[in-house]
Amino acid sequence: MENRIGALERQIEKIKTELTLLGDLRPGSLSEQYNVCGNANCRCKDDPPKRHGPYYQLSFTRKARSRTKFVKKTQLSEVKKQLKNYARLRSLVDRWIELSSELCQLRLEQKE
Repeated sequence: MENRIGALERQIEKIKTELTLLGDLRPGSLSEQYNVCGNANCRCKDDPPKRHGPYYQLSFTRKARSRTKFVKKTQLSEVKKQLKNYARLRSLVDRWIELSSELCQLRLEQKE
């Protein structure tokens, strides 16, 4: 039991270190959008249509409110990195909770 407790504590410490190195975080998902304009003579009204775009749109929910924001093409790689960091954060926190739950149970059993 002592070995398992030590292993869990080391894994949790590793997760804590990884969390401090994540960088900028951004929740949400990114989608590519193509639009049709209001100009009747535009190429987007051709057959087949040649829509305007791509435009990149970030969708996210924060504090129970859904939002969307357009992302400039020049900002795309940075936003993708932020989204990836956020996904990693969630993954690390989930793993921390799993490890901590097991650790708490072992500590309770050890006290008996």
